[in-house]
Amino acid sequence: MTRTTTTDRVFASLRESILTGEFPAGSLHSIYRLADLLEVSRTPVREAVLRLADIGLVTVERNRGVRIRGVSVADVQAVFELRLMIEVPAAAYAAAHAGPDDLRALTDELDGMRRGVAAGDEAVFTGHDRALHHAIGNVLGNVRLPQEVAALRDSIQTRGASTLHRSRGMAEILDEHVPIVEAIATGDPGEAGARMERHLVHTASLLMGQVAPDAATVDDAWADRLRGYLYVPGRTASPRK
Repeated sequence: MTRTTTTDRVFASLRESILTGEFPAGSLHSIYRLADLLEVSRTPVREAVLRLADIGLVTVERNRGVRIRGVSVADVQAVFELRLMIEVPAAAYAAAHAGPDDLRALTDELDGMRRGVAAGDEAVFTGHDRALHHAIGNVLGNVRLPQEVAALRDSIQTRGASTLHRSRGMAEILDEHVPIVEAIATGDPGEAGARMERHLVHTASLLMGQVAPDAATVDDAWADRLRGYLYVPGRTASPRK
């Protein structure tokens, strides 16, 4: 049985306060105030703060306190611009080159996502979601590609940025993946790339809306500057204006 320490409890409490917006991004807090608020000594607070700093949720400012960092709109956009540049052409490539074993792997992961939805099991669902993106990238045979995608996902997910149960449910996320796999299975690179692009842009837009200071609705137009330059078969690049 795993023992939960005071530091673990403080870490969980502070993380939740940051992710819910109780401690908004940019706000400054002293170790003393946090210890009084949580009715614990300063030592577990310091230890918890260092853990929060490790995952990018706070920065420790010398002689000032703890600055809440959270995840910004710019963070999300930067991550998803890179994911668009990697995963859209990867999906198109998979549609053109996936073999029977690749297609079997994609189908298995999609079925795993369905089982997660049916059971209401978030851990099962997200595990197969990640594995599906990994399997699409694997078709290229470049071991770095799925690793880089996983690192990009982790760079914001470990800091609490997720749409699951906040702006959409598991079934909705599943519905965005089904046409990607179908396009790959039918060997349609243009459709596979376009469906991956739609999924990533929608996910990013929802995340941006969640982390925006005024909870604004973010328009998908944020991706327009890239759309004409993403490799999707049959699409021509936008001319310079």
